[in-house]
Amino acid sequence: VQLVESGGGSVQAGGSLRLSCAASGYTYSSYCMGWFRQAPGKEREGVAAIDSDGSTSYADSVKGRFIISQDRAKSTLDLQMNSLKHEDSAMYYCAIDGWGLGPETYKIWGQGTQVTVS
Repeated sequence: VQLVESGGGSVQAGGSLRLSCAASGYTYSSYCMGWFRQAPGKEREGVAAIDSDGSTSYADSVKGRFIISQDRAKSTLDLQMNSLKHEDSAMYYCAIDGWGLGPETYKIWGQGTQVTVS
């Protein structure tokens, strides 16, 4: 199984970015897919997750600004990030085969994509 993130970059505060994650080599099952982030010196934290039935969960810090979406037929997971803040700067990772927003529950991870908000 391989996860490849894309879409990171540098943006000014208040701007938007859209992250995408392409998955290959796995068989659909009833698990969550999620986005996580890790800033220097901080622990990895859950940002948003989406279940196989489409139900979503978000960290309080991103509610109302970020939107997670999936296309399981295409094996893709997206994160639309709006009204970005400096504190959103981090390495963002997608992950599958887990539960909710707890990174410790996820088994498969991408390599990450950097988001920098100035």
